[in-house]
Amino acid sequence: MTTPATASALSSWTPDSASARIALEIATEYADTALLHHCVRSWAFGAAYAARHGLEYDRELFYVAALLHDLGLTAPFDSHTLPFEEAGGHVARVLTAGLGWPAARRDRAAEVIVLHMREDVTAAEDVESHLLQVGTSADVSGLRVAEFDPSFTAGLLAAYPRGGFGAGFLALVEDQAARKPECAAAAYVAGGAATRIAANPLDRV
Repeated sequence: MTTPATASALSSWTPDSASARIALEIATEYADTALLHHCVRSWAFGAAYAARHGLEYDRELFYVAALLHDLGLTAPFDSHTLPFEEAGGHVARVLTAGLGWPAARRDRAAEVIVLHMREDVTAAEDVESHLLQVGTSADVSGLRVAEFDPSFTAGLLAAYPRGGFGAGFLALVEDQAARKPECAAAAYVAGGAATRIAANPLDRV
């Protein structure tokens, strides 16, 4: 069970908006439990990092992008031609258009999702993209995990268990790499993804 401190932190960081609620609803509908929990944990690690470093960011934009960032890996949204992060960016554009977001804000949601698979983006350049990179790399491979309060991490994992996420995620990105050899997932797999995922300390908490 999540600790009171973790539950309080997650509650304080979660945007209270229709867009946030619908993003969670859509992610829950299309992602399996392991992938959904990864998306939530990625958001939570990013939000915790922002709080620790005093970073100001658009909470709704970051939350929506984080919850939707891996939908391009799911069967209904998997593209035969586009990298999964670009397909996920298009999902975000369509969903947020229906929510009434203006074009520039829709573009930002897609950009944050696409950039989470690109080279490092600093907080000064693009804070929301930086936070998603921090959150996803912490959850997938354990990068910077030691910087988070152990009680926060334990509470987060209790609330959103990993459930074999590492092996399942590796299979998904390896499939992307095999079918789209020029995509970022292919470079990620070739760069030792399997080793980093297997060494993730979160799977030993």
